[in-house]
Amino acid sequence: MGTAAVDFQTWSCAIRLVVTDSRQLDRGKALLDHELAAMDQACSRFRSDSELSVVQRNGARQTTIGPLLTEAIRLALRAARLTDGDLDPTVGQAMSMIGYDRDFAAITSSGTHARLVVRPVPGWRCVRLDGNRLSLPVGVQLDLGATAKALTADRAARRLAKALDCGVLVSVGGDIAVGGPPPAKGWPILVQDTPEDPGPTTTVRITDGGLATSSTTARQWVRGDQVLHHILDPRTGTPASTRWRAVSVAAATCADANIAATTAIIRDAASPGWLGRQSLPARLVDRRGVVTTVAGWPR
Repeated sequence: MGTAAVDFQTWSCAIRLVVTDSRQLDRGKALLDHELAAMDQACSRFRSDSELSVVQRNGARQTTIGPLLTEAIRLALRAARLTDGDLDPTVGQAMSMIGYDRDFAAITSSGTHARLVVRPVPGWRCVRLDGNRLSLPVGVQLDLGATAKALTADRAARRLAKALDCGVLVSVGGDIAVGGPPPAKGWPILVQDTPEDPGPTTTVRITDGGLATSSTTARQWVRGDQVLHHILDPRTGTPASTRWRAVSVAAATCADANIAATTAIIRDAASPGWLGRQSLPARLVDRRGVVTTVAGWPR
């Protein structure tokens, strides 16, 4: 018995599972694989057979959707409400227009200049969710990627901790959730931008909840002389213009941490004050590598 870990890739993301009982690693990996596959089947905008894709093809009529897609859309709408629309799930078409229309691993840089159309996205208020009944206007495409990774981490950490009866850490593309009894000194987490371009790094320890990092360099591609990234400003439908290359936030859940971190990228200069007013410990790294911390980070 002792701590054990496994690392692998899915959704073009680095996935990491750590358990405090090494005997449970194989079973934990199988359970995590199931959670990842279920979320992909429910929410992927890159699969024609996902539940989300099928619903969007059906158009404006009210549709009964499954519990996992319901949970994912409810979280996305909550994020939009909490951030006054800065995190808006109706950016799907805008994402496709800037070239993020397939799994990120399949996106290649191009010598062709991208034609960026400045146009507000349809807006989250046009999405109606009544229990498990969804109404979506014709042509509106949802992108749940901003919150689905964090939701998966939270769900998996809870489920695995209960099933394995040990401490669990789940990281899905840098969105980290923990469950069960932590190691004696807490879970050590290396906070960085990306492994290929880490920027300033630090190590913190958490005992519960979640920690998320949002970055403009982690999912970045080139069109002509334009460097594009995946965090869109819903007011323009184009990549957010921001001074931050990465923002990390700790919160009661990974979903809440992710919502705050991504919103901070979009809110630019206003972000340190906003995070401080929310009492969310956060670390912001600007494009020069200068680090700003708020709300008692890293405690």
